[in-house]
Amino acid sequence: MSSLPEKFRRISSTPAYRLVAEAIERQIMSGRIRPGEPIGTEAELVKQFGVNRSTVREGIRLLEHDGLIRRESNRRLSVGLPHYERLATRSTRALILSEVTFRELYEAALALQIATIESAAERATPAMMIAMEENIARTERVLGDAAAVAELDTEFHTLIGRASGNRVLQLAREPSDLLIFPTTRMVLSQIKVGPSRLLEAHRKMLDAIMRRDKEAARLWARRHINDWRKGFERAGNDLDQPIDKIYLQSLVKEETPAD
Repeated sequence: MSSLPEKFRRISSTPAYRLVAEAIERQIMSGRIRPGEPIGTEAELVKQFGVNRSTVREGIRLLEHDGLIRRESNRRLSVGLPHYERLATRSTRALILSEVTFRELYEAALALQIATIESAAERATPAMMIAMEENIARTERVLGDAAAVAELDTEFHTLIGRASGNRVLQLAREPSDLLIFPTTRMVLSQIKVGPSRLLEAHRKMLDAIMRRDKEAARLWARRHINDWRKGFERAGNDLDQPIDKIYLQSLVKEETPAD
């Protein structure tokens, strides 16, 4: 007697709390409930869904973790904005687990940086330009501290992202920015002229943004990213090396207490 080929997977029932979370998320993502608007209390949701309180609570906890729901002081629940840093961290973990190489990170960073600075040159407000000027001034004061310069470099590019006025570009940059930081710090600590070249590039990029000169902005963004790549190679690294090694070394260094 021949057996039938297995074409179907076993049916598994979705836990009720996930169904609650998915139902609320659909309402939020469809725009039926907007950020800041209330969705009620746990007790009200228990009545609406016809489930027990622990089921609603677990569903709400999932949405709170991702920032889609926030809990007010009066225990009422309202729609929040996603916690972008959590989303970025999750995506960064995916990049690490995929063993992306420095070359891949460089190519993506170059494309995103050029797109971002073009928009910033067109849309940056005076307040945003002032924030970038202040960042550059602080960078100048800490040129001897590679870690501090690397942090300010991340902040500078975050400011350019905000100045672009394009939230998709901002979100697209964040996962890779978390991987760029440790390599930037390494380059700055090993290449003597690294901090001063970084500072000069930032000045030129801001100048181009202030003059609304997209061509100059693109030029200096490209030079800046290429300097980072060249510094990485001059420090004795292979462009096709998985980035996770440098990232994990960075975490170990940060967590090791000083003597």
